[in-house]
Amino acid sequence: MWVGLPFSLAVGMVLYFATANSIEADSRTRFAGLAQNARNTISARIKSYTDVLRGTVSVFQISEPLTRRQFHGYVRGLGLAKNFPAIENINFAQLLLDADREAYLQRMRSERAADGTVLEDFTITPPGRRPSYTVVTFVEPEERWAATLGYDMFANPLIIDTLANLRDTGKLFTSGLPIAFISGPNRTGLGMRLPVYRPLAPTATVAQRRAAYIGTVGIAFSVQKLVQGVIDDVPIRNVRMMLVDNAIGPDMRRGRVLFDTGGAGETVLPSLLAPARFSATLPIDFNGRQWDATFSVAATELYTGFEEFAPWLAMMAGSISSMLLYALFHALTSSRRRAIKMAKGMTRELRDSQAKLQLSHQNLRRLAAHADQIKEGERKRIAREIHDDLGQNLLALRIEADMLSSRTRERHPRLHARARSTLQQIDATIKSVRQIINDLRPNVLDLGLSAAVEWQIAEFKRRTGIACELIDEPKEVALSDHAATAFFRILQESLSNIVRHAQATRVRVELKLNGNRLSMTVTDNGIGLQAGERAKVGSFGLVGIEERISILGGSFSISSNGGDGTTVCVSVPLHNEPSRGGPSGAVAGKSESHAAFV
Repeated sequence: MWVGLPFSLAVGMVLYFATANSIEADSRTRFAGLAQNARNTISARIKSYTDVLRGTVSVFQISEPLTRRQFHGYVRGLGLAKNFPAIENINFAQLLLDADREAYLQRMRSERAADGTVLEDFTITPPGRRPSYTVVTFVEPEERWAATLGYDMFANPLIIDTLANLRDTGKLFTSGLPIAFISGPNRTGLGMRLPVYRPLAPTATVAQRRAAYIGTVGIAFSVQKLVQGVIDDVPIRNVRMMLVDNAIGPDMRRGRVLFDTGGAGETVLPSLLAPARFSATLPIDFNGRQWDATFSVAATELYTGFEEFAPWLAMMAGSISSMLLYALFHALTSSRRRAIKMAKGMTRELRDSQAKLQLSHQNLRRLAAHADQIKEGERKRIAREIHDDLGQNLLALRIEADMLSSRTRERHPRLHARARSTLQQIDATIKSVRQIINDLRPNVLDLGLSAAVEWQIAEFKRRTGIACELIDEPKEVALSDHAATAFFRILQESLSNIVRHAQATRVRVELKLNGNRLSMTVTDNGIGLQAGERAKVGSFGLVGIEERISILGGSFSISSNGGDGTTVCVSVPLHNEPSRGGPSGAVAGKSESHAAFV
């Protein structure tokens, strides 16, 4: 008990901290994903507002001069209040020379009178004559921003250089300072402007852009409206967001706070009392100006009711489970020796079963070897009987038919023709019998393995027309008749597989003597052995080769890469046996009797 109780408490504490850390990591990951989604939404809104600005510029560049009615209809079609709620206004400021001042004022007053809207004494403000003006000509919604109509932006010396740079570069301008008339406490208004050039005018150089420049289009928007909707859509309560402009503004300041949901009156608790907070700072590109959006929230806001109590539940479950396991360990210890004894008994029985299985496998292998020897002996006996009985009878019959053909050549032409036909049939029968004898057991095996291999390769080339190369290093090998027959049958099976499956055009057979081992390698350039073909149901060729080699105590391997051919390699150890350099007396005697028939 004094060991189990501290152990169970330690396990419970480990599970408590592991569960707490896992929940915190998961919540932190979810918070990072929500912050990233909010940042992407803000970036998408900035892009959409930028697209509105560029679209408005395009309207001026395809329809110039644009009337007040056309501009009003275009902006009304955008549906600012519904689709772009953060946009406060869209305006167009026209470049005007002093010589064109009166004509411009007359045109504007006429357009407004035609639309039924009369701006009393529409004029350019501030008053005074200047060489050129950039006059706010159109603004929407006009009801709220009518006071800005006619304002000459050139009258403000702070933005003259900005407008000149805008005209010469053709690039988008973003304000680095809040717009005063739409800004306030925790309410920042910013603007974007783009130059407008005369339709179809060249703008490749600064001079061309200056000549084609006719004014600027700008939009003013509220950062609060831009961001607040995104924060409201975050599915977490009490998320604080601070948006900071980290680019250097015209006032040479950096780090201007554009928006902060926390407010200035947020209570700051001591670090020991304050709940753990998650925080993420992500960059936002405001058309070349870098903003930093910092999202933060108390960790408890992301926890569900279960997650708040999960570490304690894990601690209780771990402690109780550890105590139970410790008790179970004590109970199992008492039966350990009995289990070990039982396992030893089962192991002994398994070893006995394995020994019996191995003995059974060896008996099956010996039975297969015996069956193979009986089959080869039976083939040899049948071939001998066919040769000695049927062969000799056919040979005698051929001699009689040949004599009949010779004696009837002059006197009996018709009988001579029948005799010649009979002689040809006897020859064909002798040829078939000879082929049957060779298929059962080629006589050339009695001359040694090398001679048998050469004969088989010659027959293979004659029957198939496939080029076959033989590399035969050992001319005299001490090999038993059983082993030589096995090698010959393996060569037959390999060549048969090549004809049936390999689609090869070239075959290479190599006999090689390495020390006390004789190896044979059969290589082709065919399509190779496909996956699963070796173990295909009903295919016993390779199994037969492997079994023959196993009986001889040798090794067997097959390698194939799809499309690169197949290589079959067998190797057996040699035993101390008399050399089979030539036929023995018995074999020679039989060969003499074969000579007349073959």
